[in-house]
Amino acid sequence: MNTRTLVSFDWAAKKLLREKVNFDILEGFLSETLHEDVIVKSILESESNKNDTDDKHNKVDVLCENAKSELIIIEIQFYDEIDYFHRLNYAVSKVVTEYMYEGYDYSKVKKVYSINIIYFDLGRGDDYLYHGRMEFRGMYKNDILSLSPGQQTEFNKRYPSEIFPEIILFKISKFDDIIRAPLDQWIYFFKHTELPENYDAKGLNQVKNKLNLSKMDTTTQSDYIDYLKNVRISQNAIESVRKEGKIEGKIEVILALHEDGIPIAQIAKYTKLTQVEVEKILKEYGKL
Repeated sequence: MNTRTLVSFDWAAKKLLREKVNFDILEGFLSETLHEDVIVKSILESESNKNDTDDKHNKVDVLCENAKSELIIIEIQFYDEIDYFHRLNYAVSKVVTEYMYEGYDYSKVKKVYSINIIYFDLGRGDDYLYHGRMEFRGMYKNDILSLSPGQQTEFNKRYPSEIFPEIILFKISKFDDIIRAPLDQWIYFFKHTELPENYDAKGLNQVKNKLNLSKMDTTTQSDYIDYLKNVRISQNAIESVRKEGKIEGKIEVILALHEDGIPIAQIAKYTKLTQVEVEKILKEYGKL
C-alpha cells in the first residue's frame, strides 16, 4: 500500500469514474478496448450497475451509454464463480430487455457490449484477452451471413454481429506483463495498480493525474486504505474456506464473509454448503 501512488481501477469505478468529470478515463479505456473513439454519454441506473453502499462488497458493475446510444457493461469480478458464464448471459439479456421500452419496434434494440475484468482463472484457456461475438456461418459453404442490401441501408450495418451483444473477457491472472498493444498498458494497470514504464494508451494520462492517491483528501485516502484492508480480509477468508472441511471450521469464515458484504449465495458456493445452511448459521449468530 505504501508504495502505491494510484488507486485501483475497481475502487475508482465504484467511487470516481461515475462522475462526469472523470468520464475521460472510461472513454480512454473503452476506446482502446473497442478499437474506436468512444464518448461516454452517461452512466445509467440499472440492475446491472447497482453500487453496493457497503465498500466491503468487491464486485463492481458500471453500465454506460456511448454517443451512439450503445450500452456498455463494465464488470470487475474478483471471486471465482462456477456459473459466471451463465450469469453473464443473463446480465446481458437483462440489459437488452431493460432498455427495450413498450411500443418500440425491434429495430430499437440497443447494441450491448459486456466488458469483464476477471481476477480469477475463468474457464480453460491460455490467453488473457477473449472476444466473443455472434457470427452466422454456413454449415456447408462456410460463408458468413451478411445483412441484405436493404437492411444495410436501413440500419447502417453490414453483419448481424453488429446488432447482437459482444462479450470481452480480460483474464488478468493470465497477463504476462508483455506490452504488445496499447490495450495491454491498461491491463498492466489493472494487474499492478501502476502504469508501465512507457505508455501512450488513451486515458492513462488521466489515470496518472486523477487516480493519484497522494493528491486526494485525507478522508478519501482513508476510505481507500480501508477498502484495501477489506479486500485482503475477504481474500484470506475465502482461501481459508478452501482449506476447511467441516461446517464447524467454516463458521468463522461464513461470519467474516457476511461481514464483508459477500452475498449469501456466494458464501454458499465458497463453503460448499447450501444457502439454507448458511442462513441458519447466520441466524444462530444473530447476523440475520
